[in-house]
Amino acid sequence: MDSVKSSAADKLIGLEDDFGAHNYHPLDVVISKAEGVWVWDVQGDKYLDFLAAYSAVNQGHGHPKIRQALIDQAHKVTLTSRAFRNDQLGPLYETVCKLTGYDKMLPMNSGAEAVETAIKAARKWGYTVKGVAEDKAEILVFTGNFHGRTTTIVGFSDDDQYKQGFGPFTPGFKLLPYGDLEAAKAAFNENTVGVLIEPIQGESGIIGPGEGYLKALDGLCKQHNALMITDEIQSGLGRTGKLFASWHEDVRGDIVVIGKALSGGFYPVSAILANNEVMDVFKPGDHGSTFGGNPLGCAVAKAAVEVLVDEGMVENSAKLGAYFLEKLNTIKSDKIREIRGKGLWIGLQLTDAAGGARKYCEALKQKGLLCKETHVDTIRFAPPLVITQEELDWAFERIEQVFQELG
Repeated sequence: MDSVKSSAADKLIGLEDDFGAHNYHPLDVVISKAEGVWVWDVQGDKYLDFLAAYSAVNQGHGHPKIRQALIDQAHKVTLTSRAFRNDQLGPLYETVCKLTGYDKMLPMNSGAEAVETAIKAARKWGYTVKGVAEDKAEILVFTGNFHGRTTTIVGFSDDDQYKQGFGPFTPGFKLLPYGDLEAAKAAFNENTVGVLIEPIQGESGIIGPGEGYLKALDGLCKQHNALMITDEIQSGLGRTGKLFASWHEDVRGDIVVIGKALSGGFYPVSAILANNEVMDVFKPGDHGSTFGGNPLGCAVAKAAVEVLVDEGMVENSAKLGAYFLEKLNTIKSDKIREIRGKGLWIGLQLTDAAGGARKYCEALKQKGLLCKETHVDTIRFAPPLVITQEELDWAFERIEQVFQELG
């Protein structure tokens, strides 16, 4: 029986390998069912999801209220394009803007699209409001950044693999060392229209820029009349124990980029948030998306935001994140270099002697815990925010066991 189950998984993996582009290196677990913090593979084996689709399912897999919103709306109308109005867009705008305190929201689909939208907004604001000379706008960006996969975005990455073979790249970005305030001070000039930053860098290994840095950078933006653009696609919507990670330092970005958990994993929805001074630079025809703001996505996103707040998931992330971080720091292993995180977003960085994080993730998979390595040497822990203390204890036992076995 086990060989039959195994052959079913192998066949599906083979189909991916044969007919799909090889631009991912996933763990070889074929998931066919999910609920809350748990997933099941095609063989019927159960796993605790400790990645939450890179924070896209903060609300847990298959949240019933979000699912019902999807079903109900799918029976009515799914897409009108923005050529016409729909009855779901306005209510989503109101819900998100009242929750976050911003004047306006501009919806897109993927996180990368929202980052591109933020770049366009900042540049147009620079030309029409700040008065920067045509085609001279600069946006400051940072080493270790990950903002998406478009050619514009990978062009200002410092990861060679993201760029190799995809040039030429879009000019207008100045790359600075993440966390280096003096470098930022020296980089501002009359053409600086904005600073694009992740308050905590997820793909780099859950790395922050240092206490006080965001606040100081925000002050520099105000001093030089530039926009603070915070990419909260992974770090936002409760992941770090506050609605936005930048709020830990009382920083409110002039533009906030959101996505992933904005739809609870049911549908691609992203957006930028800004006040009128920035958002009003867009006129009809300047920017758009056929699917952006569609009624199905709006109904899903509204429900996703509501359950995040109504069910106390942000507070749960703060409380249990601190609890889990404390437990992880009790592990005794010379293979651990550093454990860092905020809320339920934790990076466990290994020493060079550990031989890379991949084998630890594979060992954890064998014990029923799914997580993913990043930048070779770091294991990410990012479970859905509906997780319980008991489930975290269950995960911790297996993490501790793996370090004992591989140590």
